[in-house]
Amino acid sequence: MIQKRRTLNIRTPEGIVFSLELASPISRFLALVVDKLLVLVLSAVITAVLNMFRLVAFDLVGAAIVLATFAVSLGYPIAFEWWMRGQTPGKKMFRLQVMDEQGLRLKFSQVVIRNIVRYVDALPAFYLVGGAACLATARAQRLGDIAANTIVVQHRRLQEPDLDQLLPDKYNSFREYSHLAARLRQSVSPRVGALALQAVLRRDALEENARLRLFAEIREHLAGIVTFPPECAEGVSDEQYVRNAVDVIFR
Repeated sequence: MIQKRRTLNIRTPEGIVFSLELASPISRFLALVVDKLLVLVLSAVITAVLNMFRLVAFDLVGAAIVLATFAVSLGYPIAFEWWMRGQTPGKKMFRLQVMDEQGLRLKFSQVVIRNIVRYVDALPAFYLVGGAACLATARAQRLGDIAANTIVVQHRRLQEPDLDQLLPDKYNSFREYSHLAARLRQSVSPRVGALALQAVLRRDALEENARLRLFAEIREHLAGIVTFPPECAEGVSDEQYVRNAVDVIFR
């Protein structure tokens, strides 16, 4: 479902809904400008190195420069988008990321296709075809994105959550074991911590069965990192267990 604010809602088979903000043509163009400048710098360096051999083989060096320039122009976005999971230095600067349009892991073939079709999007100049496609399509896709089944999303700068509002200052049995709470805080990965926080933030948007399964899985993972005493954890629902964990991790 596409909303007026250019966001895309993706529902997983488990009933979990993720809302992704689609990148605007302007932010994509600015990221492209940065990447093009870096490509020009790399091409200039390679050209300068190859020109040192012009006296030895003038025609051969000329052909090598043309091929190297093309290879850098095409290989730069492919290499970075695959290595950086959908980002280039320009996209990273503006917090953009290429994703599969169904929220699945980006495939190498998708990266290659969207960057080959980029040459069509660049026609007739200044990416007019690609820009027009972004404005005309519901998912803000240029032709390369349509061909590769990809979208470009923008990640807003994260703000520190208001834990006092999110987790009212109620009794948290985990606080009674400060050494275990500290161990959990130090041992949990940022990815798992963020997942637990997002689960608490979006709990009301989840279907009942999906909500129960999600909190049960997160609890199982957190309990595998640090085991709190039975008197602390027994009788506590999975959702409350995760809320207690989020409280000691982030507060």
